[in-house]
Amino acid sequence: MKNILFVASEGVPFIKTGGLADVVGSLPRDIDHRYFDVRIVMPKYACMAKEMADKLEYVTNFYMDFHWKREYVGIFKAEVNGIIYYFIDNEYYFNGFKPYGDDVKFEIEKFAFFSKAALSILPVVEFHPDIVHCHDWQTGLVPVYLKERFQANEFYRSMKTIMTIHNLKFQGRWDKKVVKDLTGLPDYFFTPDKLEMFGDADLLKGGIVYADAITTVSETYAEEIKSEFYGEGLNGLLKSRENDLRGIVNGIDYDEFNPSTDKYIDYKYDAINFRKEKVRNKRALQKELGLAQDDKIMMIGVVSRLTDQKGFDLISCVMDEMCQDAVQFVILGTGTEQYENMFRHYAWKYGDKVSANIYYSEALSHKIYAASDAFLMPSLFEPCGLSQLMSLRYGTLPIVRETGGLKDTVQPYNKFESTGTGFSFTNYNAHEMMQTVRSAEALYYDNKREWNKMIDRAMAVDFSWKVSANKYQEMYDWLRP
Repeated sequence: MKNILFVASEGVPFIKTGGLADVVGSLPRDIDHRYFDVRIVMPKYACMAKEMADKLEYVTNFYMDFHWKREYVGIFKAEVNGIIYYFIDNEYYFNGFKPYGDDVKFEIEKFAFFSKAALSILPVVEFHPDIVHCHDWQTGLVPVYLKERFQANEFYRSMKTIMTIHNLKFQGRWDKKVVKDLTGLPDYFFTPDKLEMFGDADLLKGGIVYADAITTVSETYAEEIKSEFYGEGLNGLLKSRENDLRGIVNGIDYDEFNPSTDKYIDYKYDAINFRKEKVRNKRALQKELGLAQDDKIMMIGVVSRLTDQKGFDLISCVMDEMCQDAVQFVILGTGTEQYENMFRHYAWKYGDKVSANIYYSEALSHKIYAASDAFLMPSLFEPCGLSQLMSLRYGTLPIVRETGGLKDTVQPYNKFESTGTGFSFTNYNAHEMMQTVRSAEALYYDNKREWNKMIDRAMAVDFSWKVSANKYQEMYDWLRP
């Protein structure tokens, strides 16, 4: 039996701001509990929903040296779906109205405290992990602390670490002198071969340097981040550690995202009856959103953060042209003001064709996956992407740019071999994207039999967490035979 500790800043069902929480909450459930005891440690945020906070049980507390003072470390515990969660309590650091704030210096200090506390509680809770699995920059100091501050203690000496990069763009970078003061780490840690990055200190870089193994969330992204374009300044380091770097595609919860049982959608369906029931869901969504009622029109869904990374500058170039076609667009999400207003404008201009929902709703997202015929994701870069996996699950064919996890999970349509689960384009180009959308339209309108065969293939692929969990288990066994 190997002991695995996940260290993360968020995780469902307790706190979620993005895809990281889905990974942390879902992956441990599907790891084989006969061979692995997986536990999770995360902050006890004051903004946690009351029904989840009520599940927490107080364990104990102690004081820890941090910065130039002694900091309170409270320990809480909960068990959900057979997984034990530990929560680190400190009102000074975790008392905000949301998990992350805008003060970068305070965020660096907060997660430096969390990283040290996550290791410090282990003897207290009597859990000795063989592998400490860290997620994103917020836990980048865990491998550093383990090698520096904790090696003198025999309890920690045999522990191995994995650093998982969910998005390389976010690195936890701040003034070197400030970080040195906060962490208490010696000067020799703040050199270009360790934590220093362009004169600052970089927490994610520290995690990459000191971890025993590195993963990211798709095979293609693992290759991309070794290049200058995608590497965010760390491509040289990642290239030097490529023997320790693996890409493992994320999964989705096939119980939560299941069109045959989904509580949010009006008409349940499966791979047998989707032809009739997807149309009924489309009709219901058109009525709900005030779109023109038309069973036969092609509906394209977008559920996303509205940011440059997601390719919305491409859409802005050709949206007027695409709206001349026989299509409807349903958009759900929030983001930069530029793109929020862009979609509001098109919803005003093409009221019967475009529905802009500038907020987030779990219920509406499921309805869009179920009702749409296609799903548009023209990302500039996409480490993994979960929306295309959800759309495949619901028989909604993805239209994607070939990057990161989108390239790994969507097989492009090949009319000569009658294969594929979606449509893709290679270059980051608005007209190439539009041409791909129109190729999808042509198949939808001119060869419905072939379109339905693609839906059959899309709904048959397996991107459940069980597949990903098997690959992580192989990695754990490789790291600790």
